[in-house]
Amino acid sequence: MNSFTNKDVAALLEEIGILLRLDGANDFKAIAFDRAARTLESLDSPIASLVESNEVTQIKGIGKSIAEDIHALFETGEIPALVNLRNKVPGELVRWLDISGMGPKKVYKIHKELGITTLDELKSRCEDGSVAALSGMGAKSAEKILKSISWMEQFAERCRLDEARSIADRMINLLRDQQGVQEISVAGSFRRSLETIGDIDILIGAEADDAPALFDRFTADESVIEVLGKGDTKSSVRTREGLQVDLRIVREKQFPAALLYFTGSKEHNVALRQRARDRGLALNEYGLFKLDADGNTDFDQPVEYGSEADIYSRLDMNWVPPELREDRGEVAWFSEHPHADLVELADIKGVLHAHSTWSDGRYSIEEMAQACLKRGYEYLGLTDHSRTAAYAGGLDAQRVQQQWKEIDALNNKFAAEGTRFRIFKGIESDILADGSLDYEEGLLKGFDFIIASVHFSLDMPADKMQDRLTRAVENPYTTLLGHPTGRLLLKRDGSKVDLNPVIERAAAAGTAIEINANPWRLDLDWRYGNKARQVGLKTAVCPDAHSTEGIDDMEYGVRIARKARFEAGRVLNTLAIEELEAHFQSRR
Repeated sequence: MNSFTNKDVAALLEEIGILLRLDGANDFKAIAFDRAARTLESLDSPIASLVESNEVTQIKGIGKSIAEDIHALFETGEIPALVNLRNKVPGELVRWLDISGMGPKKVYKIHKELGITTLDELKSRCEDGSVAALSGMGAKSAEKILKSISWMEQFAERCRLDEARSIADRMINLLRDQQGVQEISVAGSFRRSLETIGDIDILIGAEADDAPALFDRFTADESVIEVLGKGDTKSSVRTREGLQVDLRIVREKQFPAALLYFTGSKEHNVALRQRARDRGLALNEYGLFKLDADGNTDFDQPVEYGSEADIYSRLDMNWVPPELREDRGEVAWFSEHPHADLVELADIKGVLHAHSTWSDGRYSIEEMAQACLKRGYEYLGLTDHSRTAAYAGGLDAQRVQQQWKEIDALNNKFAAEGTRFRIFKGIESDILADGSLDYEEGLLKGFDFIIASVHFSLDMPADKMQDRLTRAVENPYTTLLGHPTGRLLLKRDGSKVDLNPVIERAAAAGTAIEINANPWRLDLDWRYGNKARQVGLKTAVCPDAHSTEGIDDMEYGVRIARKARFEAGRVLNTLAIEELEAHFQSRR
């Protein structure tokens, strides 16, 4: 019998649901696979054991047909229905789903009525008016599709931070236990936690005699689809995800200097090299050396070091966390300060932006709460969508009241069990075009906290958007401004508003601005970090979780919070339950 995890099977069932929609199938059929996938993701026991005991149909939500698909997968390694769909549905149609505003039904409609399958064909038909002429489309829809395709093409060679993490982890795990590896690390923009990554740099410290075998192992991995180059000190490959990965091997004594150099950024390295020259030294990827009488690098006079911290110390600095190496004042700061007290993932005590099945989440409130407990968190701030977001199941006033009763019952249950956990009553309120929130004052008063977010009219003129956001952050009921630009990385640009004045007004009003940890967003942009620090802005690192797995996106938000120089004291969800409750009450 083949071996598959619950997550593996869920991913395949989810793919069937997507392809069924792209094939124009009845939506109820696709929904059955979606639900089965969600069920498997939350299943406590391994699906393999239930296949072996022939008990798959006993799982609630999985009927005879899907159970047969799962049994076929374990018996043959394939699901026949999925194989047929992959052969039937043009593969590039799946790429169309990355276009902002393009759901499966719209993709199927355009594909079927215009007889096109490629992104280039779609672009051409948008430009010649064919898409706009379709019923239910129009010129505005075609224009939005073109804008999104342009955005995708501009960043075709980059990937999100979570995608890069998956590839980097795979390569590190592949190589770390190989003979000869003395030190190993990811370098480059991934180590600096940039929100999008162009390629992945891996550095190994090893003896020259061990390098050929390490390069052979690297280039022969099953995930490699193309070897771009292979030499004595560097090899480059392209993985099945389309991303380039570079492996460099240096001598162990060179490793700290090489790690510093290949981590970058270029601007940070230039600043360090100048600082070295001011001290009669030369810094490069090979090490730290004294300068000779003519100001040239004297490779016969190396300066001893054993770590990156030693190199910084030789330059009269303290070690700079990789996230901050962007030449944005960090060189001067760490020349005078020992550290920056950056927030750590371990500092986070709870989740403050999550959705349930009450709106567009995949799991119930209790399931989301239990998932938070499982991860060691003390609280869940539930923030389903408000009424204007009808497309996402937004809650009207009556449903809000009903949800509050369920939350009260769950909190009473936790208290009766002696479980230290609290569900806070929140909402992700749409910011309306005039900057107001989505409910009347009487209802707004009943929430523990409110995240105010823009979900429509992102292309509003910058001055009007700035006024819209300013009104929202100065609303006394707004606790947090959510994903302030509305961007979707590599897919959709955000609003063009200058957030600096908004940050000032938010800080003055005591309103926090979230760092949305969803890898598609990572918004507030870290580049506003210096301004945020200057005015004392507070944030919350929020996973914007629509599933239990989404809670784990917290990691990426913390990386961006660190890059933006937020210390734990300015992150709301580092507060304990009682402290956070007091903060919420102080805002009322």
